[in-house]
Amino acid sequence: MGEEKNFVTAKQVTSGMRFLPTGSALHKLSALLTLLLLIAAFSFTSPAFLSVNNGLTVLLQTSVIGILAIGMTMVIITGGIDLSVGSVLALAGVVAGLVIKAGVPVAPAMALGVLAGAACGLVNGIVISKMRITPFVATLGMMMIARGVALQLTGAAPISRLGEAFGLLGNGTFFRIVEMQPNGFPKVIFPGIPYPAVLLVLTALLGAYLLQKRQIGRHIFSVGSNEEAARLSGVNVDRTKIWAYTASGALAGLAGMVLMSRLVTVQPNEGVMYELDAIAASVIGGASLMGGVGSISGSMIGAFIIGVLRNGLNMAGTSAFIQQIIIGIVVIGAVYIDQIRNRN
Repeated sequence: MGEEKNFVTAKQVTSGMRFLPTGSALHKLSALLTLLLLIAAFSFTSPAFLSVNNGLTVLLQTSVIGILAIGMTMVIITGGIDLSVGSVLALAGVVAGLVIKAGVPVAPAMALGVLAGAACGLVNGIVISKMRITPFVATLGMMMIARGVALQLTGAAPISRLGEAFGLLGNGTFFRIVEMQPNGFPKVIFPGIPYPAVLLVLTALLGAYLLQKRQIGRHIFSVGSNEEAARLSGVNVDRTKIWAYTASGALAGLAGMVLMSRLVTVQPNEGVMYELDAIAASVIGGASLMGGVGSISGSMIGAFIIGVLRNGLNMAGTSAFIQQIIIGIVVIGAVYIDQIRNRN
């Protein structure tokens, strides 16, 4: 009977996911078509939109939201949500900034910032899995705690004069080509591929590998599809959730390093509303708020939809308030499509 029970529950897990790849692929395809249509539309409204410089700008601007979206996607697939990533981003930056001010080199200081983010995510995971507090409330509490700690440690003042090395991660580039002109002034032939864009690609590849090829990825999908069936099939549900939230916190810390490095200053007020952008990118890319569905590639498409929208609307002279309205409409539409998919 024990073997039969395990067989049935495992079958429940797989049957709960049986039709998800096709629906997810269709959603991802529609998101990709939306991205291509946006690029085509903005290229007509502004000739400079398709320039190399603007394309690299979009890559740079999307990198932070993209990194956050990778962690958010893992959490959403488990059936949870993480509202704390924006505040954790700021706290990680503050930790790195204070440690640098104390005399620690930039690289170890940034590593400590990422670890601070992972610690916040670990707390989220423990509170949600062990204390049985809903993810919305638990991460909302962490959002306020992390922001409060960041503001308290800095007195709500920015941390500056962190050295040129601190700005390298956010402002450095690969393959930058500069040519000296006859008048003695340099001319930029190719601005180079930003470090944050390369970091985003590497992080996305690692995230996709973990979700698709490793056991932890299968466990994340099974927990989101049917938590009770996953538990009866031998999946350690609590450990899986803790892992997902810890990864989300660590990636929030990494995003904080990129953002603060771009600014070359630690701003404890940075990251406000970034959690909503990360959630929007994941949902637009096909992740289901019901859990069990999502992909890193889809979330990257969603992140670039938001990035292209903002960039194109900025070039068209659209106000930031209208941009928020448009992105909000896009998110509602994506969630509505997700609900229709779940009903079918």
